[in-house]
Formats: sequence, C-alpha cells, structure tokens
Amino acid sequence: MAILKVPVGPDDHIQGNPKAPITLVEYGDYECPACGLAYPIVKAVQKHFGRNLRFIFRYFPLAQAHPNAESAAETAEWAASHRRFWEMHDALYENQTMLGLPLYLALANALQLPEVELSVALENRIFHPKVRADFMGGVRSGVNGTPTFFINGRRHDASYDFAHLVAAIDMELEQAGTAS
Repeated sequence: MAILKVPVGPDDHIQGNPKAPITLVEYGDYECPACGLAYPIVKAVQKHFGRNLRFIFRYFPLAQAHPNAESAAETAEWAASHRRFWEMHDALYENQTMLGLPLYLALANALQLPEVELSVALENRIFHPKVRADFMGGVRSGVNGTPTFFINGRRHDASYDFAHLVAAIDMELEQAGTAS
C-alpha cells in the first residue's frame, strides 16, 4: 500500500478542522472527468464527517491528456494568493467543461479579483512551481492517476464513491478510537 510521502503542511490547501482525527488528501486534476465526478462526493463526505475530517487538495494535472489542467491549477493557486482558493477550486470543478482563459478571467471577475494580474501570472507561469511541487509529491507517493485519495497517509485503493470513502473513513475512525 502506498503512503503519502509529503506530509500535510502550511503550503497545502486545507479545509475543515485542523485537529480532525481523519485527514483526507486528494490529488486531483481540474480537467479530469473522474475528478469532476468525485468533487460532489468529497463535498458530501465532508458534510457527513463534519469536524472529524480535514480535507486537503493537491494538484496533479495530467497535462498530456488534459491540456487545460495545468492552467486551471495555476489559476487556483493564483486565487490562493488572494485567499480565495476554495472559491476558485469549486468554481473550476463546477465549470469543468469550459476550462480556459475566458472562464478563468470570468471567475476572477466574479470573485472580484484582478483579471489583468491573473493573465500576467498565467502568461509568466508564476504559480507553476507550486503546481509542479504538488505533482512531484504525488509521483513520490505513488499517485498514477486522478483522483487519488489518501486517508490518514495511506492511499485509498478502493472506489472513491460515497459509500466506499465513508466506510474507509469509518474504519479509520474506529481504529483511532480503539488506539486512544
């Protein structure tokens, strides 16, 4: 079983209780259809577990298969520099079929962020190093497709549907409860 080689840290995008007993890490690609299907499932899992779950999203753009994946990830990271990562993250998945510069600029505008600054950042690939670092961390952790999930540092190799994720997290919670 593959383990997460890069521990969760201050450069990660984290949602939820920082002291939650369960950490769910997703390596995702904004243009990946399977990631698009996983997006509402992750939201439902977060709602289901509430304060018992913290969620981390990391970029794993499969650029050869998905030509807009890297620019979408760089757009999300640019939004993060304005403390609007999660809003952009959600908007990118919710508009997954329209990825590209016109959408990115429209989303920046909708979030009241400077569109010209986004254009310059994308043109100069300012946020590429962060996207690349996430990708390489995923490679080191055994990620070979998207979405890939890790639950408390161990790769979840079963289906990522709601029932399987909940069952795996419940099992982890049980083990944590008996270990305490």
